[in-house]
Amino acid sequence: MARPLQDKLAILSDAAKYDASCASSGGKRDASGGSGICHAYTPDGRCISLLKILMTNFCIFDCAYCINRVSSNVERARFSVEEVVTLTLDFFRRNYIEGLFLSSGIIRSPDQTMADMVRIARSLRQDHGFRGYIHLKTIPDASPDLIRQAGLYADRLSINVELPQDAGLRRFAPEKRPETIRAAMAQVRLEGEAAKERSHTGKRPPRFAPAGQSTQMIIGADGTDDVTILTSATRLYTGYRLRRVYYSAFSPIPEASAALPLIQPPLMREHRLYQADWLLRFYGFTAEEIATGTQAGHLDLEIDPKLAWALQHRGLFPLDVNRAGKDMLLRVPGFGTRTVARILAARRGRTLRYEDLARMGALMKKARPFVTLPGWSPGALTDSADLRARFAPPPEQLRLL
Repeated sequence: MARPLQDKLAILSDAAKYDASCASSGGKRDASGGSGICHAYTPDGRCISLLKILMTNFCIFDCAYCINRVSSNVERARFSVEEVVTLTLDFFRRNYIEGLFLSSGIIRSPDQTMADMVRIARSLRQDHGFRGYIHLKTIPDASPDLIRQAGLYADRLSINVELPQDAGLRRFAPEKRPETIRAAMAQVRLEGEAAKERSHTGKRPPRFAPAGQSTQMIIGADGTDDVTILTSATRLYTGYRLRRVYYSAFSPIPEASAALPLIQPPLMREHRLYQADWLLRFYGFTAEEIATGTQAGHLDLEIDPKLAWALQHRGLFPLDVNRAGKDMLLRVPGFGTRTVARILAARRGRTLRYEDLARMGALMKKARPFVTLPGWSPGALTDSADLRARFAPPPEQLRLL
Protein backbone atom coordinates (compact mmCIF):
# COMPACT_ATOMS: atom_id res chain seq x y z
CA MET A 1 0.00 0.00 0.00
CA ALA A 2 1.40 3.39 -1.01
CA ARG A 3 2.21 5.75 1.84
CA PRO A 4 0.21 9.04 1.81
CA LEU A 5 2.16 12.12 0.74
CA GLN A 6 1.63 13.88 4.09
CA ASP A 7 3.07 10.87 5.93
CA LYS A 8 6.13 10.96 3.70
CA LEU A 9 6.49 14.69 4.37
CA ALA A 10 6.37 14.14 8.12
CA ILE A 11 9.05 11.41 7.98
CA LEU A 12 11.39 13.07 5.49
CA SER A 13 11.20 16.59 6.94
CA ASP A 14 11.96 15.15 10.37
CA ALA A 15 14.90 13.19 8.93
CA ALA A 16 16.22 16.39 7.31
CA LYS A 17 16.54 18.19 10.66
CA TYR A 18 19.91 16.50 11.18
CA ASP A 19 21.32 18.41 8.22
CA ALA A 20 22.63 21.73 9.53
CA SER A 21 23.34 23.25 6.11
CA CYS A 22 20.02 25.03 6.27
CA ALA A 23 20.64 27.69 8.89
CA SER A 24 17.81 26.82 11.23
CA SER A 25 18.08 24.58 14.26
CA GLY A 26 15.29 22.39 12.95
CA GLY A 27 12.01 22.39 11.12
CA LYS A 28 8.95 24.30 12.24
CA ARG A 29 5.29 23.80 11.52
CA ASP A 30 3.70 26.10 9.05
CA ALA A 31 0.26 27.68 9.31
CA SER A 32 -1.40 24.73 7.61
CA GLY A 33 -0.08 22.16 10.07
CA GLY A 34 2.59 20.94 7.65
CA SER A 35 6.24 20.49 8.55
CA GLY A 36 9.72 20.90 7.17
CA ILE A 37 10.08 24.67 6.91
CA CYS A 38 13.47 26.07 7.90
CA HIS A 39 15.11 29.47 7.74
CA ALA A 40 18.25 30.27 5.79
CA TYR A 41 20.12 33.40 4.75
CA THR A 42 20.81 34.48 1.18
CA PRO A 43 24.16 36.07 0.21
CA ASP A 44 22.59 39.54 0.48
CA GLY A 45 21.58 38.86 4.10
CA ARG A 46 17.85 38.19 3.62
CA CYS A 47 16.25 35.56 5.82
CA ILE A 48 14.11 33.22 3.74
CA SER A 49 11.91 30.20 4.48
CA LEU A 50 12.74 26.94 2.72
CA LEU A 51 11.02 23.60 2.43
CA LYS A 52 13.72 21.37 3.97
CA ILE A 53 13.32 17.69 3.14
CA LEU A 54 15.18 14.55 2.18
CA MET A 55 14.24 12.96 -1.12
CA THR A 56 14.59 9.70 0.80
CA ASN A 57 16.03 8.49 4.08
CA PHE A 58 16.82 5.08 2.61
CA CYS A 59 20.61 4.81 2.30
CA ILE A 60 23.05 2.14 1.16
CA PHE A 61 25.86 3.61 3.32
CA ASP A 62 26.45 2.73 6.98
CA CYS A 63 28.01 5.89 8.46
CA ALA A 64 28.11 5.31 12.24
CA TYR A 65 27.08 8.89 13.11
CA CYS A 66 24.06 9.05 10.77
CA ILE A 67 20.54 8.30 11.94
CA ASN A 68 19.61 7.23 8.39
CA ARG A 69 22.45 4.72 7.90
CA VAL A 70 21.48 1.37 6.39
CA SER A 71 21.73 -0.47 9.71
CA SER A 72 19.56 2.04 11.61
CA ASN A 73 16.09 0.98 12.66
CA VAL A 74 14.15 4.07 11.54
CA GLU A 75 10.92 4.50 9.63
CA ARG A 76 11.74 4.91 5.94
CA ALA A 77 10.06 6.81 3.12
CA ARG A 78 10.86 8.00 -0.38
CA PHE A 79 9.51 10.83 -2.50
CA SER A 80 9.24 10.53 -6.24
CA VAL A 81 10.64 13.34 -8.37
CA GLU A 82 7.11 14.47 -9.18
CA GLU A 83 6.09 14.53 -5.50
CA VAL A 84 8.95 16.84 -4.52
CA VAL A 85 8.11 19.18 -7.40
CA THR A 86 4.43 19.21 -6.44
CA LEU A 87 5.11 19.85 -2.75
CA THR A 88 7.54 22.66 -3.51
CA LEU A 89 5.19 24.43 -5.90
CA ASP A 90 2.21 23.99 -3.58
CA PHE A 91 4.05 25.46 -0.57
CA PHE A 92 5.50 28.24 -2.73
CA ARG A 93 2.14 29.28 -4.22
CA ARG A 94 0.64 29.48 -0.73
CA ASN A 95 3.54 31.73 0.38
CA TYR A 96 4.69 29.26 3.03
CA ILE A 97 8.18 29.08 1.53
CA GLU A 98 10.54 31.00 -0.72
CA GLY A 99 12.56 28.03 -1.86
CA LEU A 100 13.68 24.42 -1.46
CA PHE A 101 16.49 22.76 0.48
CA LEU A 102 16.87 19.21 -0.82
CA SER A 103 19.14 16.46 0.46
CA SER A 104 18.92 12.69 0.23
CA GLY A 105 20.14 9.33 1.37
CA ILE A 106 21.91 7.27 -1.29
CA ILE A 107 19.55 4.91 -3.10
CA ARG A 108 20.97 2.25 -5.42
CA SER A 109 23.90 4.45 -6.44
CA PRO A 110 25.22 8.02 -6.00
CA ASP A 111 24.65 8.74 -9.70
CA GLN A 112 21.01 7.64 -9.69
CA THR A 113 20.27 9.66 -6.57
CA MET A 114 22.01 12.77 -7.90
CA ALA A 115 20.27 12.37 -11.25
CA ASP A 116 16.87 12.40 -9.52
CA MET A 117 17.79 15.53 -7.55
CA VAL A 118 18.88 17.24 -10.78
CA ARG A 119 15.60 16.23 -12.41
CA ILE A 120 13.71 17.90 -9.56
CA ALA A 121 15.63 21.15 -9.90
CA ARG A 122 15.41 21.10 -13.71
CA SER A 123 11.66 20.47 -13.64
CA LEU A 124 11.09 23.32 -11.21
CA ARG A 125 13.14 25.76 -13.28
CA GLN A 126 12.31 24.74 -16.84
CA ASP A 127 8.88 23.12 -16.69
CA HIS A 128 7.31 25.37 -14.04
CA GLY A 129 9.30 28.60 -14.25
CA PHE A 130 10.14 28.38 -10.53
CA ARG A 131 12.11 31.47 -9.49
CA GLY A 132 12.52 30.63 -5.82
CA TYR A 133 15.75 29.71 -4.07
CA ILE A 134 17.09 26.15 -4.51
CA HIS A 135 19.81 24.62 -2.33
CA LEU A 136 20.91 21.12 -3.34
CA LYS A 137 23.00 18.88 -1.11
CA THR A 138 25.37 17.46 -3.70
CA ILE A 139 26.56 13.86 -3.53
CA PRO A 140 30.34 13.89 -3.94
CA ASP A 141 30.51 10.35 -5.39
CA ALA A 142 28.24 11.38 -8.27
CA SER A 143 29.73 12.00 -11.69
CA PRO A 144 31.21 15.46 -12.40
CA ASP A 145 28.64 15.94 -15.16
CA LEU A 146 25.75 15.53 -12.71
CA ILE A 147 27.36 17.97 -10.27
CA ARG A 148 27.77 20.41 -13.18
CA GLN A 149 24.10 20.06 -14.09
CA ALA A 150 23.06 20.59 -10.46
CA GLY A 151 24.89 23.91 -10.41
CA LEU A 152 23.00 25.12 -13.47
CA TYR A 153 19.65 24.93 -11.65
CA ALA A 154 20.53 25.45 -7.97
CA ASP A 155 21.35 28.74 -6.29
CA ARG A 156 23.65 27.01 -3.81
CA LEU A 157 25.36 23.64 -3.66
CA SER A 158 26.71 22.03 -0.53
CA ILE A 159 28.96 19.02 -0.13
CA ASN A 160 29.48 17.65 3.37
CA VAL A 161 33.03 17.07 4.55
CA GLU A 162 31.26 15.06 7.27
CA LEU A 163 34.03 15.01 9.91
CA PRO A 164 36.91 17.42 10.64
CA GLN A 165 39.67 14.88 10.04
CA ASP A 166 40.22 12.27 7.34
CA ALA A 167 41.05 9.58 9.88
CA GLY A 168 37.67 10.01 11.57
CA LEU A 169 35.82 9.77 8.27
CA ARG A 170 37.66 6.59 7.30
CA ARG A 171 36.86 5.07 10.68
CA PHE A 172 33.18 5.98 11.00
CA ALA A 173 32.16 6.24 7.32
CA PRO A 174 34.41 3.73 5.54
CA GLU A 175 32.37 3.84 2.32
CA LYS A 176 33.20 7.56 1.88
CA ARG A 177 36.56 8.87 0.71
CA PRO A 178 37.92 12.29 1.78
CA GLU A 179 39.68 12.63 -1.57
CA THR A 180 36.40 12.26 -3.45
CA ILE A 181 34.73 14.87 -1.27
CA ARG A 182 37.54 17.37 -1.82
CA ALA A 183 37.55 16.74 -5.57
CA ALA A 184 33.82 17.50 -5.77
CA MET A 185 34.25 20.67 -3.69
CA ALA A 186 37.10 21.77 -5.95
CA GLN A 187 34.91 21.19 -9.01
CA VAL A 188 32.13 23.38 -7.59
CA ARG A 189 34.63 26.14 -6.87
CA LEU A 190 36.16 25.99 -10.35
CA GLU A 191 32.78 25.79 -12.11
CA GLY A 192 31.56 28.78 -10.10
CA GLU A 193 34.64 30.85 -10.95
CA ALA A 194 34.39 29.94 -14.65
CA ALA A 195 30.75 31.05 -14.72
CA LYS A 196 31.78 34.56 -13.68
CA GLU A 197 34.20 35.01 -16.58
CA ARG A 198 33.11 36.46 -19.92
CA SER A 199 34.33 34.99 -23.19
CA HIS A 200 36.42 36.98 -25.66
CA THR A 201 33.15 37.99 -27.32
CA GLY A 202 31.83 39.39 -24.06
CA LYS A 203 29.24 36.65 -23.63
CA ARG A 204 28.72 35.45 -20.07
CA PRO A 205 28.49 31.65 -19.58
CA PRO A 206 25.43 30.09 -17.89
CA ARG A 207 25.18 30.83 -14.20
CA PHE A 208 26.49 28.17 -11.83
CA ALA A 209 25.37 28.07 -8.17
CA PRO A 210 25.53 31.88 -7.85
CA ALA A 211 25.13 31.68 -4.06
CA GLY A 212 28.28 29.57 -3.84
CA GLN A 213 28.85 26.43 -1.83
CA SER A 214 28.79 25.46 1.82
CA THR A 215 29.62 22.38 3.85
CA GLN A 216 28.73 20.66 7.11
CA MET A 217 30.97 19.25 9.81
CA ILE A 218 29.70 16.84 12.43
CA ILE A 219 31.09 17.79 15.82
CA GLY A 220 31.72 15.39 18.67
CA ALA A 221 31.61 12.14 16.72
CA ASP A 222 35.35 11.54 16.38
CA GLY A 223 36.94 13.27 19.38
CA THR A 224 38.56 16.10 17.38
CA ASP A 225 39.25 19.18 19.54
CA ASP A 226 37.91 22.64 18.73
CA VAL A 227 41.21 24.16 17.62
CA THR A 228 41.68 21.40 15.04
CA ILE A 229 38.09 21.92 13.87
CA LEU A 230 38.64 25.66 13.38
CA THR A 231 41.95 25.04 11.62
CA SER A 232 40.18 22.65 9.27
CA ALA A 233 37.42 25.22 8.69
CA THR A 234 40.02 27.85 7.82
CA ARG A 235 41.51 25.57 5.17
CA LEU A 236 38.06 24.92 3.73
CA TYR A 237 37.20 28.62 3.52
CA THR A 238 40.52 29.37 1.84
CA GLY A 239 40.79 26.35 -0.43
CA TYR A 240 37.23 26.14 -1.71
CA ARG A 241 35.91 29.69 -1.28
CA LEU A 242 33.08 28.43 0.90
CA ARG A 243 30.29 30.75 1.91
CA ARG A 244 29.67 28.87 5.14
CA VAL A 245 30.81 25.97 7.28
CA TYR A 246 27.94 24.56 9.34
CA TYR A 247 28.67 22.75 12.59
CA SER A 248 26.30 19.99 13.64
CA ALA A 249 26.54 18.79 17.23
CA PHE A 250 26.59 15.02 17.35
CA SER A 251 23.79 13.45 19.34
CA PRO A 252 24.54 9.84 20.27
CA ILE A 253 22.53 7.21 18.44
CA PRO A 254 21.70 4.31 20.79
CA GLU A 255 23.02 1.57 18.51
CA ALA A 256 26.26 3.42 17.71
CA SER A 257 26.97 5.36 20.89
CA ALA A 258 29.26 2.68 22.29
CA ALA A 259 31.58 3.11 19.30
CA LEU A 260 31.63 6.91 19.30
CA PRO A 261 33.13 9.31 21.86
CA LEU A 262 30.88 12.10 23.11
CA ILE A 263 31.90 15.52 24.41
CA GLN A 264 29.24 17.29 26.52
CA PRO A 265 27.32 19.51 26.25
CA PRO A 266 27.06 19.25 22.45
CA LEU A 267 24.70 22.17 21.74
CA MET A 268 26.72 24.70 23.74
CA ARG A 269 29.86 23.47 22.04
CA GLU A 270 28.20 23.94 18.65
CA HIS A 271 27.20 27.49 19.68
CA ARG A 272 30.77 28.38 20.70
CA LEU A 273 32.12 27.00 17.42
CA TYR A 274 29.74 29.21 15.47
CA GLN A 275 30.93 32.21 17.50
CA ALA A 276 34.56 31.31 16.81
CA ASP A 277 33.79 30.78 13.12
CA TRP A 278 32.29 34.29 13.06
CA LEU A 279 35.58 35.62 14.44
CA LEU A 280 37.45 33.85 11.63
CA ARG A 281 35.17 35.21 8.91
CA PHE A 282 34.42 38.78 10.01
CA TYR A 283 36.77 39.84 12.81
CA GLY A 284 40.21 39.03 11.46
CA PHE A 285 41.06 36.31 13.96
CA THR A 286 43.07 33.23 13.09
CA ALA A 287 42.52 29.77 14.52
CA GLU A 288 45.87 30.07 16.31
CA GLU A 289 44.75 33.27 18.05
CA ILE A 290 41.46 31.75 19.13
CA ALA A 291 43.42 28.79 20.48
CA THR A 292 45.01 31.00 23.14
CA GLY A 293 41.64 31.27 24.84
CA THR A 294 40.94 27.52 24.80
CA GLN A 295 41.44 24.85 27.43
CA ALA A 296 43.20 21.68 26.22
CA GLY A 297 42.19 22.61 22.67
CA HIS A 298 38.52 23.20 23.48
CA LEU A 299 36.62 26.47 23.57
CA ASP A 300 35.54 27.75 26.96
CA LEU A 301 31.87 26.82 27.27
CA GLU A 302 31.18 29.46 29.95
CA ILE A 303 32.31 32.55 28.04
CA ASP A 304 32.41 33.47 24.35
CA PRO A 305 35.69 33.01 22.42
CA LYS A 306 36.35 36.72 21.86
CA LEU A 307 36.12 37.41 25.59
CA ALA A 308 38.29 34.35 26.29
CA TRP A 309 40.93 35.75 23.90
CA ALA A 310 40.78 39.23 25.46
CA LEU A 311 41.25 37.83 28.96
CA GLN A 312 44.42 36.11 27.74
CA HIS A 313 45.70 39.37 26.20
CA ARG A 314 44.97 41.94 28.88
CA GLY A 315 48.25 43.71 28.11
CA LEU A 316 46.65 45.07 24.92
CA PHE A 317 43.88 46.74 26.92
CA PRO A 318 42.32 49.10 27.86
CA LEU A 319 41.96 50.46 24.34
CA ASP A 320 41.51 54.15 23.57
CA VAL A 321 38.32 54.02 21.50
CA ASN A 322 38.96 57.42 19.91
CA ARG A 323 42.39 56.41 18.58
CA ALA A 324 42.49 52.64 18.10
CA GLY A 325 42.47 51.16 14.63
CA LYS A 326 39.66 49.06 13.21
CA ASP A 327 41.49 45.75 13.71
CA MET A 328 41.83 46.29 17.46
CA LEU A 329 38.34 47.72 17.89
CA LEU A 330 36.96 44.51 16.40
CA ARG A 331 38.71 42.61 19.19
CA VAL A 332 36.99 44.45 22.01
CA PRO A 333 34.41 42.20 23.73
CA GLY A 334 30.96 43.69 23.26
CA PHE A 335 31.82 45.45 19.98
CA GLY A 336 30.23 43.99 16.84
CA THR A 337 31.12 44.83 13.26
CA ARG A 338 28.28 47.37 12.96
CA THR A 339 29.25 49.06 16.21
CA VAL A 340 32.86 49.38 15.04
CA ALA A 341 31.70 50.86 11.72
CA ARG A 342 29.62 53.42 13.62
CA ILE A 343 32.53 54.28 15.90
CA LEU A 344 34.87 54.88 12.96
CA ALA A 345 32.30 57.06 11.18
CA ALA A 346 31.28 59.09 14.24
CA ARG A 347 34.73 59.84 15.63
CA ARG A 348 35.77 61.61 12.44
CA GLY A 349 33.71 64.58 13.55
CA ARG A 350 33.83 64.44 17.35
CA THR A 351 35.30 62.79 20.38
CA LEU A 352 33.23 59.85 21.55
CA ARG A 353 32.19 59.36 25.17
CA TYR A 354 30.94 56.34 27.11
CA GLU A 355 27.28 57.14 26.57
CA ASP A 356 27.87 57.43 22.79
CA LEU A 357 28.98 53.81 22.60
CA ALA A 358 25.89 52.59 24.39
CA ARG A 359 23.71 54.43 21.86
CA MET A 360 25.66 52.82 19.02
CA GLY A 361 24.74 49.36 20.22
CA ALA A 362 27.92 48.38 22.08
CA LEU A 363 27.43 45.94 24.96
CA MET A 364 29.12 48.15 27.51
CA LYS A 365 28.73 45.74 30.41
CA LYS A 366 31.11 43.46 28.53
CA ALA A 367 33.25 46.18 26.90
CA ARG A 368 34.00 48.53 29.80
CA PRO A 369 36.93 46.59 31.31
CA PHE A 370 38.68 46.81 27.93
CA VAL A 371 38.18 50.44 26.81
CA THR A 372 38.98 53.96 27.86
CA LEU A 373 37.19 57.17 26.81
CA PRO A 374 36.80 60.72 28.16
CA GLY A 375 34.99 60.29 31.45
CA TRP A 376 35.64 56.55 31.68
CA SER A 377 38.67 54.50 32.68
CA PRO A 378 38.47 50.91 33.92
CA GLY A 379 41.35 51.47 36.33
CA ALA A 380 42.38 48.19 37.93
CA LEU A 381 39.32 46.38 36.54
CA THR A 382 41.15 45.22 33.42
CA ASP A 383 43.70 43.27 35.44
CA SER A 384 41.47 42.18 38.30
CA ALA A 385 41.77 38.53 39.27
CA ASP A 386 38.02 37.99 39.28
CA LEU A 387 37.31 39.52 35.86
CA ARG A 388 36.46 36.20 34.22
CA ALA A 389 34.13 35.34 37.09
CA ARG A 390 32.18 38.53 36.39
CA PHE A 391 31.17 37.15 32.99
CA ALA A 392 30.93 33.40 33.62
CA PRO A 393 27.52 32.08 34.66
CA PRO A 394 27.16 31.37 38.37
CA PRO A 395 27.57 27.75 39.46
CA GLU A 396 24.35 25.73 39.68
CA GLN A 397 23.31 23.49 42.52
CA LEU A 398 23.08 19.91 41.34
CA ARG A 399 19.70 18.30 41.84
CA LEU A 400 19.29 14.90 43.41
CA LEU A 401 16.96 12.58 41.54
